[in-house]
Amino acid sequence: MYVKICGLSEPEHVATAVEAGADAIGFVLTRSPRRVTPERAAELAALVPGHVLTVGVFRGEDPETVREAVLASGVRGVQLHGKHPHRDFTALKDLGVRLVRAVDAQADLRCGAYDEDLLIVDAPHAGSGQPWDWAAVRGRPSGHWLLAGGLDPANVGEAIAAAGPWGVDVSSGVESAPGVKDSALIEAFLRAVGKIGG
Repeated sequence: MYVKICGLSEPEHVATAVEAGADAIGFVLTRSPRRVTPERAAELAALVPGHVLTVGVFRGEDPETVREAVLASGVRGVQLHGKHPHRDFTALKDLGVRLVRAVDAQADLRCGAYDEDLLIVDAPHAGSGQPWDWAAVRGRPSGHWLLAGGLDPANVGEAIAAAGPWGVDVSSGVESAPGVKDSALIEAFLRAVGKIGG
């Protein structure tokens, strides 16, 4: 199970996620309580070993703004969240980073349809932290796709069983307060998906 821990802003939580077996770590570079500057993302990304993907998360920014932030932060992946047109992904291909498309279940759910490397299928109200009908997408997405939206250590096993994803993506479900990550919850989440024993 591929696991992305998103919205990290503190070195201790980056270290916890890496040590507990996360495959990808997301830094929010768009409007959000979890937003960090590209410079802060660069400091955090420098702590992440090469086998773990670092992802800059954007929503609604134009490709040139994304490009500047990616170059400043040094992230190795770009996540475009929401209704970004195909041309936005095409415009970023030359950066040589992994492209991630994050959408709700009403979108085209074929991973690669917009030339992306990974697809995230999120809740209808992204960022709400509310569980949704995960089973509704079972069998629909194709390729390397991650389930997101309302996941936490207590329900991620149920969500995986319901939707059958290739991976999972969590943010608010490993927080003690909005925008404040909790190392114990990060470890519990990775334990729940079988990344660490115990």
